[in-house]
Amino acid sequence: MPIVQTVLGSIDPNLLGRTLTHEHLALDFEGFYCEPPEEFKPYLKQKISLETVGYVRQYPYSSHENIHFHDEEAHEAVRKDIQLYKKYGGGSIVENSSHGLKRNLELMVDVAKSTGVHVIAGTGHYVHNLQEKDHLGMTVEQLTDLYSREIITGVEVEGVGMVKCGYIGEVGSVYPLHDFEKRAIRATGEIQEVLGCGVSFHPGRDAEAPFEIMRHYLEAGGRADKAIMSHVDRTLLDIDQVLEFAKLGSYIQYDLFGIECSFYQLNSTVDMPSDGQRLSNVLKLLEEGLVNRVLLSHDIHTKHRLTSYGGHGYHHVYMNILPR
Repeated sequence: MPIVQTVLGSIDPNLLGRTLTHEHLALDFEGFYCEPPEEFKPYLKQKISLETVGYVRQYPYSSHENIHFHDEEAHEAVRKDIQLYKKYGGGSIVENSSHGLKRNLELMVDVAKSTGVHVIAGTGHYVHNLQEKDHLGMTVEQLTDLYSREIITGVEVEGVGMVKCGYIGEVGSVYPLHDFEKRAIRATGEIQEVLGCGVSFHPGRDAEAPFEIMRHYLEAGGRADKAIMSHVDRTLLDIDQVLEFAKLGSYIQYDLFGIECSFYQLNSTVDMPSDGQRLSNVLKLLEEGLVNRVLLSHDIHTKHRLTSYGGHGYHHVYMNILPR
């Protein structure tokens, strides 16, 4: 009998309700800080306000406050927005903060208890350059032991007890793959085959990255129909590329809804699609019969996307996208 393992325990999948499959409630994104243009630095050093939020939206990774998504102010703003998400029909959140992003299992438990929204935590590793040295040296066997333990036994959280992860993700990588990332992907495939759990991948910013990840994952024994490829909207910009990738059998996730900008700081060679363009591609995938393989989310990981800071919140897809 299938189950979903939330931070509060196992539930029947039928109880999930509407689910956002790629979000963050807390994480440390300082490793992606980008220097802004010199003339904008004074504005980006200030607190986020009506006077400065325009600069932050244009240069989100150049504001230390914005990427400091794990302080008490961020926690309170997240709790408020999860309440709104619940109010407008949300049922569950798949939290994608893995090793390297400093996931906060205590907060996940608190949010789940206080809002009634189911929260599913992930194990696995994010990109290599955010890992602690002792993790970078782990073998495939050590990685598989860690992932299986955090799913089967759980993680000891002070004041809370054991908290079990419900899937592996987000498993992050750059392009081309770093040796550590290859080991992490291989370990993910091996454990997926044994446990039957879902997995979620974060690809590097290159159109070949999703294909390379799936090759290593499938060779390790992982099932394609249990895998999610995240960030397709910023990685596979041509619909023909998406359709070609779809032949591999994984879920295709458009998870940057709400991000509309004229300059994408993390890859300046790419024009970030608008929500309208994302929807256009999603509709084409539905026309191709892929209705059960497409997922939508926001990947909220900075303060300026929360309503307390002038953002759209976790309810954006349900309130502003689905009605269209």
